[in-house]
Amino acid sequence: MRMYLSSFRMGDHPQRLVELLDAHGPAAVIANAIDGASDEVRREDVERELEELAELGLDAEELDLRDYFGAPERLAPELERYRLVWVRGGNTFMLRHALAESGADVILTDLLPRDALVYGGYSAGCCVLAPSLRGLELVDDPEAVTETYGVPPIWDGLGLIEYAFVPHVDSPEHPETEACSRLAEHYAARGMPYRALRDGQAIIADGDTEELA
Repeated sequence: MRMYLSSFRMGDHPQRLVELLDAHGPAAVIANAIDGASDEVRREDVERELEELAELGLDAEELDLRDYFGAPERLAPELERYRLVWVRGGNTFMLRHALAESGADVILTDLLPRDALVYGGYSAGCCVLAPSLRGLELVDDPEAVTETYGVPPIWDGLGLIEYAFVPHVDSPEHPETEACSRLAEHYAARGMPYRALRDGQAIIADGDTEELA
């Protein structure tokens, strides 16, 4: 699998994301972690992601998973045409719900081990890859899913990484840094494997190799 897992935004090494790509092709921005935001805020945040990817020379467009709720058969060919999916931060539980309702969770867990595309993202976009989302309620509100969609949150992660991802640690300019530090302490106290990143850092995985940059 090829993954660029950043604590916040593109991090300090965005060129490493480009280096993971083995072919030209479109990139998809998945922003469903901010589905609870207003339409205006969501639109502005998506535009920022598209602009930052364009600055790297990537042709990006939004892929809104809400358009595929209950229709994974339509989503599968869409995801297969991308060389990169860029999954932005926000509420991990909202993102997990969108992945499940659209079938993207199953599709991505098939495509990534086959090295069919690159997975990139930050914060919630990385947290959702862990085996479990337990503990993330210290940072994100799981009840946002119930308030928005009337269903309970999902607590299982995608299991594409073997540890919990903890962003924004020792990052005083980020408003969630204290909550994320408590999250790291929570995992440590329970002997759970986790990786804690400060803003600017990213985990870069390429096949059997993984490094913190």
